[in-house]
Amino acid sequence: MRDPYSVLGVKKNAGQEEIKAAWRSLAKAVHPDQNHDDPNATVRFTEAGRAYDILRDPDKRSRYDRQQREAELRRMEQMRRQQAERKARSEPSARMSNEDAEDMIARIFGVDSRGQPAEPKAQAQSQTPPRPQQQAQANGAATGQDARKAADEPEAEEAAPGRAIAPAANLISAIIRRIRGGRARAEAAPDFVTDVAVSVEDILNKVRPTLETPDGQTLRVPVGAGSTDGKVIRLKEAGYRIEGLRRGDAVITLRVAPGRFRVDGFDLMVDLPVTIENAVLGWETTVEGPLGPLPVTVPAWSGSDQKIRIPGEGLLTENGERGDLIAEIRLLLWEKPDDKMIDLMRSLREGLYL
Repeated sequence: MRDPYSVLGVKKNAGQEEIKAAWRSLAKAVHPDQNHDDPNATVRFTEAGRAYDILRDPDKRSRYDRQQREAELRRMEQMRRQQAERKARSEPSARMSNEDAEDMIARIFGVDSRGQPAEPKAQAQSQTPPRPQQQAQANGAATGQDARKAADEPEAEEAAPGRAIAPAANLISAIIRRIRGGRARAEAAPDFVTDVAVSVEDILNKVRPTLETPDGQTLRVPVGAGSTDGKVIRLKEAGYRIEGLRRGDAVITLRVAPGRFRVDGFDLMVDLPVTIENAVLGWETTVEGPLGPLPVTVPAWSGSDQKIRIPGEGLLTENGERGDLIAEIRLLLWEKPDDKMIDLMRSLREGLYL
């Protein structure tokens, strides 16, 4: 859904009274009874109700603010990674062989491929100086090899002194081999973790949403009994691929998109606008349910935010039962001021009786 602060037109540090006043003003302006010619009035009114439902509850508001901060941090981290990748691609890098990658990982892990303590090449060579005759033979062989190499291969670019940049594939392969050689054996590639948006209607009609994996494969997510906002679905071996490892899983979290209903577990919540006289005297009306209109009784002397529960009209649980439909009363004023109501309210407040 859209940012609830933007929907109600308040700042992120707005107090509860300011939020409530903004909701009342907006609800009055976009109420479907006052906008018969606007086909989107119901959607706008529902969106305003959902925004108010989040911001009026301190726990929901705190959770939403935290999620937004975390999303912003993830976005900044992704941008930083993309910039680093572009910079890495634009800079020339020296080639590194598999043996060099093994040496780098050996220095990180502190042991060689046989599990023995690793020593830097320079140090190992200094500890076993060659004999003069062997040194001369080695120098001669190296000179001959260098000459042949120079004749057969083009001149390579000079690498940075004392450091080479390993290609990602060599480093990953070296790390995997190192892990496999230790106690903690890696058997599977990482999982592909993502969210997928669905509507209440998708869940009720068992419409399977689709998403695309990083390697271009299209997945169809099973949706049905037991599906609600925040449900995690695991698809076996549908995640990342790494050669030599079992393919990871796809771990998908369902996110119910805003619409006619709000979701609370397996319960569905909907706004029920009620005028003052109907709230005071009681009212027989209907509310829009997931499968059509449902009769509902507004008790006399009902206040705003009071809830009317209609059992068995919510989402289907895994054991075959259904949640409830909850109609939340939204107390509204008339479009224009009413003199009789104003006099009545004044008499009640000031102790005057007409």
